[in-house]
Amino acid sequence: MDKNRIIIFDTTLRDGEQSPGAAMNLEEKLRIAGLLEELGVDVIEAGFPISSPGDFQAVNEVAKKIKKSTVCGLARAAKADIERVAEAIKPAAQKRIHVFISTSPLHMKFKLQKEPEQVLQAVWDAVSFARSLCDDVEWSAEDAVRSEHDFLCRCIEMAIKAGARTVNIPDTVGYTTPDEYGALLRMLIERVPNSGKAIFSTHCHNDLGLAVANSLAGVINGARQVECTINGLGERAGNAALEEVVMALKVRHDRMPFTTGIKTENITRASRLVSQITGFVVQPNKAIVGANAFAHESGVHQDGMIKNRMTYEIMTPESVGLTHSSLKLGKLSGRNAFRTKLKELGYELGDNALEEAFRRFKDLADRKRDIFDDDLIALVDDEMATVQARIKFVSLEVYAGSKGPQKATMEVEVDGKLKKVTATGNGPVDATFNAIKQIIPHEATLQLYQVHAVTHGTDAQAEVTVRLEEHGRTVNGQGADPDTLVASARAYLHALTKLLVKREKKAPDDMTLISSSGGQAAE
Repeated sequence: MDKNRIIIFDTTLRDGEQSPGAAMNLEEKLRIAGLLEELGVDVIEAGFPISSPGDFQAVNEVAKKIKKSTVCGLARAAKADIERVAEAIKPAAQKRIHVFISTSPLHMKFKLQKEPEQVLQAVWDAVSFARSLCDDVEWSAEDAVRSEHDFLCRCIEMAIKAGARTVNIPDTVGYTTPDEYGALLRMLIERVPNSGKAIFSTHCHNDLGLAVANSLAGVINGARQVECTINGLGERAGNAALEEVVMALKVRHDRMPFTTGIKTENITRASRLVSQITGFVVQPNKAIVGANAFAHESGVHQDGMIKNRMTYEIMTPESVGLTHSSLKLGKLSGRNAFRTKLKELGYELGDNALEEAFRRFKDLADRKRDIFDDDLIALVDDEMATVQARIKFVSLEVYAGSKGPQKATMEVEVDGKLKKVTATGNGPVDATFNAIKQIIPHEATLQLYQVHAVTHGTDAQAEVTVRLEEHGRTVNGQGADPDTLVASARAYLHALTKLLVKREKKAPDDMTLISSSGGQAAE
């Protein structure tokens, strides 16, 4: 391969889903995987197959769907894990088994309860067995940054000798700094005798806000694969953000003369889809994909932009998929114009979903004078989130005001059956949520209720995020509507639907018996 070509390994479906509240159902995973392939991602890590039957099915279905990207599954250094991955990825055109084990003294002593020589043997056993099932094997040294250098070199040499084509050096806890991480990659490549037979990879977490900087430092010092996620999704503070890594390499090609296969014009679509599915709202000042990334309010900045956009923009909005179409929609627009506009925004809906989205668009156009692209994106994303849902919003009537009691009458469709109740509460939102609890009894508690306007103006659509917690399981839901209370109800119902997914994804009882590398994945 081209020595300056960087492999983009996306783990949104695996590490990203480990974010509390980021549960995805099968249909959602397939949508994201399809867009990742369209984006040009080289390797899609689709999940951790042994963790649950649901995860196995998701990896297997992604393997059937994806034709161009490599489909990867994660396994601990245990035979049962590796066999499960091999079975899950079997339908894939290009497949990879990703095996990991901890190498730091802290992890080996307290997590694995193994001596270094036992870990070294486990590296050989796991990689050689994986290689017997799949030609493309990646090996990761969990907590590599806090590992002893001599031992880490021995493990890497052993992994490559056993057949690993890719060696991943994770900063599992987001502890390192760019100069330190870059020096580590350079040292490993120089010291490991057979390093030239493998591609070195970065996998950096963002606990100190350095994940992207550390990943780029790794690339500069010899890494040729970067593991990342859309919007930086991931455990704790998240992973290196794909969009930031890719655009940094593109914009600063003068300092980092490397290329990727990413079609950057699809970045915004991918960001919005992942945000909508997970319920994780992208912060306005987020690099590349935040709402303010290409906004200019300062008078000095605006003056410069009028004269030459390059005065205050180092990349164009179009380069990441933000376009300004001349096709405007209003209440007199027809289905064909609506469908055409959605195609411009990157959406292809089936007939039923298109009809329902068009109905909601007409309703929105009757209530809102100016329809912006963001309005359509919020509307369609909300519709796509509910099209496969077992719990569907039908109607809501609310009595509110200072005299109380506030009251909500709600209709919800549950598994095809219409249910209607009236409930009171301490405010209209509380009354609405109490009505939902009567229709769908549950023990979940509300952890977060967040509202933001999709566009400007008093007639702007509200986009609501709700976070629910039940027995240690956390889920986020989103809903959009010009009526904030309707958006709130949609968000709550979306979260409840995802809670059902969480319930169905319990790990099998025999997970505790598989202890070669201990615990859940935590790269």
